[in-house]
Amino acid sequence: MRIAYFVRLAAIGGLSLLCTAFVQDEVMVDGRASRIISNDKLALTVRSLGGAFSQILLKDDPAQINPLQGLGHFVCVDGFGPVSPEERAAGLPGHGEAHRVPWDLVASEQIDGVNTTSFSAMLPIVQEAFRRTVRIVNGEQVIYVDSELESLLGFDRPVNWGEHATLGGPFLEQGKTRTDMSATRAMTRSYESEAVNPPETHRLADFREFVWPMAPGVDGAPVDIRVAPMLTPMMDQTASLMDPARRLVFVASLHPDKHLAFGYVFRRTEYPWLQIWDSYPTPPRSASRGMEFATEPFDLPRREVIDAHAMFDTPTYRWLPARGKITSSFVMFYTRTPDGFGQIDDITLEDGRLTISDRQNAKTIVLIASRGL
Repeated sequence: MRIAYFVRLAAIGGLSLLCTAFVQDEVMVDGRASRIISNDKLALTVRSLGGAFSQILLKDDPAQINPLQGLGHFVCVDGFGPVSPEERAAGLPGHGEAHRVPWDLVASEQIDGVNTTSFSAMLPIVQEAFRRTVRIVNGEQVIYVDSELESLLGFDRPVNWGEHATLGGPFLEQGKTRTDMSATRAMTRSYESEAVNPPETHRLADFREFVWPMAPGVDGAPVDIRVAPMLTPMMDQTASLMDPARRLVFVASLHPDKHLAFGYVFRRTEYPWLQIWDSYPTPPRSASRGMEFATEPFDLPRREVIDAHAMFDTPTYRWLPARGKITSSFVMFYTRTPDGFGQIDDITLEDGRLTISDRQNAKTIVLIASRGL
């Protein structure tokens, strides 16, 4: 997968660093050109067009269960949601340009057991440059993702940025797969803003506030929305505010019968919102559960997001300075779970360890996470 092709002189902070660089050969995965970033534990597939993480696999899993089967994890920037008629006429796609344009391989190198792969993508309509670096360390089941968005224009502006992480395939099983997060206040999405008809496809009430995870049902009774619902066909969406008391917040899903857990840890200041998108259409269409952490609560047209300004006293967008840059970082993990591990009450990332806790069943998973966040 990797071949050494040259020795480059990299200038870092005014100093020169001599290092061996590697190119990751493109391969075809599900009929699409991709690159595979891996270590001895995990393999992550990144599509060359749009940069989606389409697969994450445990190398020792004989079933090769991919939590991201289906839509995968793609970045929505600059834009998270539908576009206005004027934007559509100008060629701007829904969910921004980054997931529709080619991602150029900037560098791929392996130094001291750390595989670092960097990509860049130009967003011509919004006049921005997006860059993403993926790092994976030998012996770890954690992947580190750092991103940068640069404005090429000379004025400040609000931007919309969402990480559209979507579960699918055998990992997502109705009545089995459970999602936990460090959330507080939450809101169900309004029926009017969803592309779903008729209303009886919902199990949750229309645009009602609640405290995660007990959402109001259409009949007024509370519904625990952590476990993937049994109802089909059905679609509901909720937006949750990540806990303001925490620097690092999390969202994660597990399949207790398959003994697998997959999730994310990220900085609350960069992604204060988490949207759960539950889509369970009539077969043969595939089921999806989005765990979408973002700068805004719901994926909505730009004008609506900016007009709203805030929800629960928390902004619904980020500012991108004139000819300036903003950054974000998150980690993703994939691991087996021990017998009896049934829920995720907390995830912490400190002192080189990512600790996943099931307090009810007195179970803990500790993963090496040497780089932190």
